[in-house]
Amino acid sequence: MAGNSAISENEIVADKTSGGSPNYTSALIVLTSLFFMWGFITCMNDILIPYLKDVFTLSYFQAMLVQFAFFGAYFIGSLIYFTISATSGDPITKIGYKNGIIAGLLISGFSCALFYPAAELKMYGFFLSALFLLGIGFTLLQIAANPYVSILGSEETASSRLNLSQGFNAFGTTIAPLIGGFLVFEYFAHDGELSADSVKIPYLVFAFAFLLLALLIKVTKLPRFASEDVEEKGAGALKYPHLIFGMLAIFCYVGGEVTIGSILINFFGLEEIMGLDKSEGDIFLAFYWGGAMIGRFLGAISLSKMANDGRKLGLMALVSIAAFGIIYFAAYFKSGFTLEFSTVTPFLIFVAINLLAFVFGKSIASRTLAVFALVNIVLLVITLSTDGSIAFWSVIGIGLFNSIMWSNIFTLAIEGLGKYKSQGSSLLVMAILGAALIPPIQGFLADSIGVHNSFIVPIFCYLYLVFYGLKGYKAGRKDLI
Repeated sequence: MAGNSAISENEIVADKTSGGSPNYTSALIVLTSLFFMWGFITCMNDILIPYLKDVFTLSYFQAMLVQFAFFGAYFIGSLIYFTISATSGDPITKIGYKNGIIAGLLISGFSCALFYPAAELKMYGFFLSALFLLGIGFTLLQIAANPYVSILGSEETASSRLNLSQGFNAFGTTIAPLIGGFLVFEYFAHDGELSADSVKIPYLVFAFAFLLLALLIKVTKLPRFASEDVEEKGAGALKYPHLIFGMLAIFCYVGGEVTIGSILINFFGLEEIMGLDKSEGDIFLAFYWGGAMIGRFLGAISLSKMANDGRKLGLMALVSIAAFGIIYFAAYFKSGFTLEFSTVTPFLIFVAINLLAFVFGKSIASRTLAVFALVNIVLLVITLSTDGSIAFWSVIGIGLFNSIMWSNIFTLAIEGLGKYKSQGSSLLVMAILGAALIPPIQGFLADSIGVHNSFIVPIFCYLYLVFYGLKGYKAGRKDLI
């Protein structure tokens, strides 16, 4: 892909035009640690929203500006990247995937360090600025890492590989509410009272972790892909209709997923739902994000080349049980060993439905996407029309069906782009703007019609995803029909 770049001593050339089948396992393992870390930090925003809302006495709309600042940076950063790509050539082609990832990690580490002075000055605007810069770092990581994982093997199993990496990303989002919630709401709270100081040490630790990860990437030998494609300027990726439809699909997916996760702790606190305080709510937020982890691991198996359907289904069942066990024991530890197993057994019902949805998906990325989006619409309707534990678990169950959406949309959208894969990736990352715009919309409705009724917003997101999984991904691609 990047035939014009110089090759460093820590990179291995992988000639895609040769007939060999190189082993990329070690590279995939290193990349997986990166996916875990950015999943963890992204989900920390769901902790920051109720935390900053209390500390600065914000409305729901104002608190949702956390997501606007963070994910708005994805749009700005990707727009800048796309502009450079169209006028001067693809930056990743010039510097290589490895250097792009390292640059993203360094920016992310510096951004986390900025939380210390933001807490010292007790300025909400400073927090938002740090989050914006963090989003810029993550933009570069997304543009470089996602297509890189997709080409570490055959195009037919790209969705499976990306689901596997995204599974560890979801593992990060699963434990972030537990660890982050404990640090912010309990360990660093002063006499049980929240203050701006509660995020100082945690985010300094995150900054150090990003720097260590950048060093690990630097010293690890990663394959550098070369091909016969000639680097070209211009917006060539935009000539693919299925990519453009995919951009809107990413917009809707991340918008729906993030807006739900952002308001869940406050939703759990409603008297007509469960009346949980914030330290209890973050325990169950982990099940929402943990569902995404379960579904992505199952997606990696379902969309793999494993021929025996019976063995595949059996392995998926075992993995789902094991992943559920991880989530439960992490939540059990966070609760101070008081969370009874019977309390979370309703979640297993949704795990079983998730397995059935994979069966209906028939290991086809587009079909599975449409089935999962349809299930989420049903779950949101149930959430809106009920109270108590039914609404509580229905909205948590949505996480299971969000699981494969990013990976399936991404691989469907960049399939067949060839030399425009990185440019197409930047356009898809630009569409993460949905996570910046949709949460404030739901926040505005939460202020005006109530948190419960505001869940009508993500229904429109999933309606479009049903369309993309059935028809949109085929646009302009006769070979996909």
